[in-house]
Amino acid sequence: MIHRRRSSPLHVVRATVGAAWCLAVAGVALTLEHPLLLMALLGAVLLAARAARVGREVELASAWAVPFALMIAAINALVTREGLTVLVQAELPLLGAFDVTLEATVYGLLLGLRAVVVIAAFALYSAAVDPDQLLRAFRRLGARSGLTAALATRMIPVLAGDARRLHDAQRSRAGAPAPRAAVARAVAVNALDRAADLAATLEVRGYAGARRLPAASRPWSRHDLAFAGSALALVSAAAAIHLAGWHGFAAYPRTLASVGARELLLAAGLVALVLLPFADRRGIAR
Repeated sequence: MIHRRRSSPLHVVRATVGAAWCLAVAGVALTLEHPLLLMALLGAVLLAARAARVGREVELASAWAVPFALMIAAINALVTREGLTVLVQAELPLLGAFDVTLEATVYGLLLGLRAVVVIAAFALYSAAVDPDQLLRAFRRLGARSGLTAALATRMIPVLAGDARRLHDAQRSRAGAPAPRAAVARAVAVNALDRAADLAATLEVRGYAGARRLPAASRPWSRHDLAFAGSALALVSAAAAIHLAGWHGFAAYPRTLASVGARELLLAAGLVALVLLPFADRRGIAR
């Protein structure tokens, strides 16, 4: 999945808001267990992808996720011993006797459905959120950390080469070879010397005294506010469902899923919260 430049509300929002919105959708999927709510959320993500004009990409990623979902269902059915409705009784040489229950199979399919929703949400993120803008948003927070990590990674093979050369020099001398601890101490001292030289080089090149440019102030647009509000509402709705203790679904010992007015209303509410930010297309080129 790569970023696709399209004219849609999700494409015009700032990258941090778009990433937070996609993360909120995936996070809500991880908190839900009712199959109706998960199917509604999957449908909402696919409709959002259509509204963002990346429907084909997200649908293709969701189709690729189906085999993994079936694998999750099969693994759960094989390793879980809970459930009252036995579908298959078998005995294997190494595993012994085991039962495959209907309840474990259904719950495995539910876990697979949840995985498909999460993959679809992140596929929408990959296709609609500009990664360059997201990196620019965090450059002021991680510039020195990134430079430090890059230099440390570069120094690892250099120090490994120093250790090999010291070890070869010790072997070429007469007498017993030096212990490994002595070689390690020599490499550590050499690393400190290299670090001092590298720090001096960076200071000469201006890294120590360089001032950061002020961040460009960009006012929040109505699309930014809409997607931020949608993400906050989704997280709040999931938290309210969890705190209220409502599940509407029980996997074991028998699978029970209530489908009534409350469940339908919750499903419709989730779909509306996901799709409402796409309703306003003012200021977006057709």
